[in-house]
Amino acid sequence: MPPHPVPLGFVFRSRAKEEKAPADKARVTDSKQTRDPQAPKGRPTPKRSEAQTQRRSVAQTPSTRKEAAKRQRDDRRVQLEKQRQALASGDQRYLPARDKGQVRKFARDFVDSRFCIAEFFLPMAVVILVLSMVRVGSLQNIALLLWLVVIVMIVVDSIGIAIRLKKQLTTRFPDLPKKGAVPYALMRTLQMRRLRLPKPQVKRGERP
Repeated sequence: MPPHPVPLGFVFRSRAKEEKAPADKARVTDSKQTRDPQAPKGRPTPKRSEAQTQRRSVAQTPSTRKEAAKRQRDDRRVQLEKQRQALASGDQRYLPARDKGQVRKFARDFVDSRFCIAEFFLPMAVVILVLSMVRVGSLQNIALLLWLVVIVMIVVDSIGIAIRLKKQLTTRFPDLPKKGAVPYALMRTLQMRRLRLPKPQVKRGERP
């Protein structure tokens, strides 16, 4: 009997398919197996504090524009309240930018520790205005003279304060920027002591 014919497909079959098939089967088999709980996960397990922080940040993130606007208003309200308290207590952390710093604090204390003629300008201006409204020639002349005297006294006193303050700032803070500190202090002298913000932190006559 003639020998059984050998199929040509068996001879010319691609070895690549034979090698690929077991790999595919192994991949399918591996995907169906459950992962060992003790096996490494391929990434480090986050700490509990980090996980809580992530969850908290996700929970606090506003989901709509309305919520974001409301949260922004609330944050601004809180910031303004802290700033108001800082203006009363002198807390440097929450003061406005123009009032922050050791130089500005010393300038405020320098002004608050002494009597300044400029701080009495408003009461004197009211008195002079009343005198000038009286239809008496002598009183109107006195009012005009008082205006000149008050202005001259304020200018002379302000120049003295500026010179002394500048000297003190140069001595105490040689390495810190002092730009604008003297005009800042002179503007403070124009305000009555009880109306100044931040509130005075030193008594009159007390050296800053």
